[in-house]
Formats: sequence, structure tokens, C-alpha cells
Amino acid sequence: MTQSESERSPRLERDVVCVDLFCGAGGLTHGLIKAGLNVVAGVDFDPMCRHPYEVNHDGAVFHHADIAALPASKLDEWFGRARVRVLAGCAPCQPFSNYALRYQKKDEGISIEDDERWSLLDHFGRLVAEMKPMPDVVTMENVPTVTRHAVFKTFKQGLERLGYHVWVNVIDCALYGLPQRRRRTVLLASLHGDIRLREPTTSTSNTVADAIKYLPVLKHGATDKHDPLHTASRLSNLNYDRIRHSKPGGSWRDWPPHLVAKCHSKTSGKKYPAVYGRMKYDEPAPTLTTQFYGFGSGRFGHPTQARALSLREGALLQGFPRSYSFLPDGEPIQIKALGRMIGNAVPVDLGRAIGRSIMDHVIPLREVRGSRVDRGTCARRSSSLK
Repeated sequence: MTQSESERSPRLERDVVCVDLFCGAGGLTHGLIKAGLNVVAGVDFDPMCRHPYEVNHDGAVFHHADIAALPASKLDEWFGRARVRVLAGCAPCQPFSNYALRYQKKDEGISIEDDERWSLLDHFGRLVAEMKPMPDVVTMENVPTVTRHAVFKTFKQGLERLGYHVWVNVIDCALYGLPQRRRRTVLLASLHGDIRLREPTTSTSNTVADAIKYLPVLKHGATDKHDPLHTASRLSNLNYDRIRHSKPGGSWRDWPPHLVAKCHSKTSGKKYPAVYGRMKYDEPAPTLTTQFYGFGSGRFGHPTQARALSLREGALLQGFPRSYSFLPDGEPIQIKALGRMIGNAVPVDLGRAIGRSIMDHVIPLREVRGSRVDRGTCARRSSSLK
């Protein structure tokens, strides 16, 4: 039997300390904090992430650093005398995506493993092995296709050799409250016995309407005067005509012939109906990409308004609260940069589910005396909870 979140003491939350590698704008951190973890630090190579990470998470410090050059001693310093150490992170997913797999097969002689981001998962594993003591729990998430790659298998096998019990599965974030269909690989590993992601607690999914329907009406190319992030990119005259002829859940196939792009008239183009489409209010959104603000980039047309999603709407569909700040007041909106930051984020609802699963697992560790956890004792305690 596990203890509910409402019964957890502030002391336990202080004891379970987390560092978030590849923290980005803080989606994973935000979810982990909501689940009760004490996240003390986030690391990312993009300095633009400092503002959203620190402003929205009191006490969590952003470190602008390259994971490949980060010494494990720095992590030890940030963890301090924490009784339970949790190391979390999501290495950049682009090298592991379906697009990257297709690119590698199409262009013989060009290897996606040449991408410098490819080795970041190796450095994640290096940090786990070199920390003293090693983290009690390790978690990562990535695209579903990450499991096909040798670098992921090496990462998983490395954890197992270090004594971790490893659980891996592909889950749909919509089952955990996210108003978006987003399938992700989740890994959880513990030195103290079996660990796994919680089962979903509801059979119903949140919808696009639940997330964004209450926002003010917005024209394409406009910005809401009360919320600068509620900004929509400008459409060309042609795309404006196209979205006016688009149906929720439909595609360019609904348009009159004169609006259809030449590439879609070809046999090869007919295979890609999921572009230039509107979302449906009564369903979860499709998977958001880093270009969700572009009408032609996917099914990212607003369900009823003649425009693509605004930046704020994208953030809400990623689980961020409406009050979440992504840049300082008065700074100009950079749609491309902010779209990338929001689209790359770990969904907050997934972070909360991961965090709650970790807290369920480490509750017995609170009972172990001493400044650090007795790993043998905790492994026996964890096994006894099955």
C-alpha cells in the first residue's frame, strides 16, 4: 500500500531532491514539483530557457551548461546531502525521430549518429555512473522510436550493470490528463527495487476545448493586449483562404481545386493529408511539434478561428498553466524561438505522472535512518511492497 500525496510531509518532499538535465523551459520540472519532488537545479544549453525555468520555479536554479562537458562533481554539489537523489532528463529527441530514421535510410552514407546531440544520452549515462553516490532514481523520456537505437540500448544496459531495476514503456500522454495525443517513451530506474509508471486514473481524455476554448478570439498576425504570448503568426492571403475552407478534423482534400498545392496533386503528395488541417474541439490535439504555430506544418489550425495556434494555446496544450511566463515583460515575441521551446518541452502532465510514480516508490526510503539511504535495506523494503 502506498501513501497518498495528501499524507506526505513537507520533510519528505525536501528529502527527495531532483536535478533536471536538458530542462528546457521547465515542463518536466513543473510536473515533478507538482508531484512533490524538490527540484533544485536544471541544466540546458539554451540560455533563453533561464527566464521560464527560474521565474516559474522558486528555488530551482538554472545552469547554462553543455551536458557533454558537465562533471559529475557539479551534480554532487547541487544534490548536497539529499537523502534521496533523483536524476531526470530528456535528451534532444530530434536525432531519434521518425524523420531522422527516414533521412538516414534515404541518403546512404549520411549517418544521423554524426549529429552531436546523439552522444548526449551517453553523457547522461556517464553522469549517473560517476556520481558519488549514484542517484537513487533515474528517469528519462523521449520519442517512441528512441528504443530502436543502439545508444538507448547502451544507456539501458549501463543502468542495469550499475544495479538499477529498469522499466521502459511507450505511453500516450492523453491518458494522464494532457489535452494532446503525444506518445512518448518513458524510462524509470531505481537502485531500490522494481519501479514503474502509475496506471492512468481516468478513462476520459481532456480535449482541445478544455485547454483553449476560453481564450480571447484572435486574428492571424495579432497579439492579445493582455497576454503577449497569445500571439498568432500571420497567414499569407492564400493560406487565409485555405483555412477558411478547412473543416475541423479535415485536410486540404476539403478545399476547392484552385487552393490545393501542386505537390498535393501529385501521387506522392496525396499520402500526406495531415497538413493544413484544423484541430477538433471535442478531441485531444494531435502531437505538437516545434512548428505548431504554422498552419501548414500539421493539423495545427484553430478549430473555429481562421488562424493557426497561438503560442499560448500551444503552451496550454503542453500542460503549462496560463500564468506560465516564457520571457521577461516587454521583450519582443520571437515566434520561432518560443515555438521551439514550447514544442520541445516535456508535457507537464507527463512530468506529474512520473513524479507521482517516483514518490510512491521512495516513500519507504523516508523510514531509513542516516544522512544517506541504506541501499540494501531499501531494496528489501521496496520488494516487500509488491
